[in-house]
Amino acid sequence: MSNVAGKIIWITGASSGIGKGLALALAAHGARLVLSGRNQAALDEVAAQCPGSIVEAFEGTDLDALPTIVDRVQAVTGGIDWLVNNAGISQRSLALDTDFSVYRTIMEVDFFAPLRLTQLVLPAMVARGSGRIINNASVAGKVGSPLRTGYCAAKHALVGWSDAMRAEISQYGLHVHVLTPGFVATGIGANALRGDGSQKGAGDDPVDAGISIHEAAAQIIAGILADKPEIPVGREGAPEMQLLDLKRQDPEGCFAMMASMAPKVAR
Repeated sequence: MSNVAGKIIWITGASSGIGKGLALALAAHGARLVLSGRNQAALDEVAAQCPGSIVEAFEGTDLDALPTIVDRVQAVTGGIDWLVNNAGISQRSLALDTDFSVYRTIMEVDFFAPLRLTQLVLPAMVARGSGRIINNASVAGKVGSPLRTGYCAAKHALVGWSDAMRAEISQYGLHVHVLTPGFVATGIGANALRGDGSQKGAGDDPVDAGISIHEAAAQIIAGILADKPEIPVGREGAPEMQLLDLKRQDPEGCFAMMASMAPKVAR
């Protein structure tokens, strides 16, 4: 992939899951990577498999620290070609059982953190007249799913912001891509927040039967290089992927299907 070789690509949430899959795939094609996340040790392990990569560990929701971090990364790399906003956290709790603080946490991690990082990276891209913003939004950014009210809210916000931003910045030669993964075998289910803010933990979760992070990375990169504004990621024909079409073609049917899937809890 000569159109990837030499590109400076910053990936958040790069220590595991889709972020790790992208890092490995892009490094194999000669990209120069900046790998970010909170887990320094895990990032170092990924970096060891990505020659020439830089590790910049930070807490994405520490918004006050981000300007200094971005300045440092820009100075070291000379500028970012692609920004992949991949870090995120999910949810597994009913709306009636979810503390308000959990909603705040999910919105901070899944929406405000990528928004702020993009704000800081974007001016240099505009000045250069090139760049790509890749936002990982999930099928949950298009369809309301039970047990994920906060996650869906944050991902719907991410999709809306991305679409509006694309309309504004395409005139500068920039691209905005929205990823809508279905089930990918990652730790997102185990790390999802319960209503009290605790982690769900390992166990039966639909994502565990999803495609591999390597399959996901291949689909994402192909979509980016094809300049697709929205990139579905998942097993072709899988039920969750069919929801993307169902929501457009039969919204009421989609709502009814989601309602039938909601856990029935006596109150």
